[in-house]
Amino acid sequence: MEDLNSLDKFGKFIMENCRDHGIEFSAGLLNNKWKSDHVQDVQTEISQLSENQKQALQKAFTIVLDVAIHNFLFALQDGFNDDIQILVDSKNLVNLSDGIHGEPYSDEGWQAKYSKFGGDYI
Repeated sequence: MEDLNSLDKFGKFIMENCRDHGIEFSAGLLNNKWKSDHVQDVQTEISQLSENQKQALQKAFTIVLDVAIHNFLFALQDGFNDDIQILVDSKNLVNLSDGIHGEPYSDEGWQAKYSKFGGDYI
């Protein structure tokens, strides 16, 4: 594994395990890939959409994931007065950033560095 600082270790983990998996799952929905009973109805409905509509839906899925990650990070930064902490290498991540909710964005952010899908910034 790369020798990453604690903040980047967490960013890589979030991008790979939340963002990338979410985008890949939504692509599977759009392509009728999943066999699970709980997604069959929505896959049937999605299969009736035009390609342009499916592309818009994929963008929407990605935006939803990015907003959820952003809000999660913002809540860590803003609201819990150290009641909830995430430690990496025994370090509180919020203390390692001047705004952890902004870490995914920019050409040097977590999306660009660690997501298979690059950075589409909200």
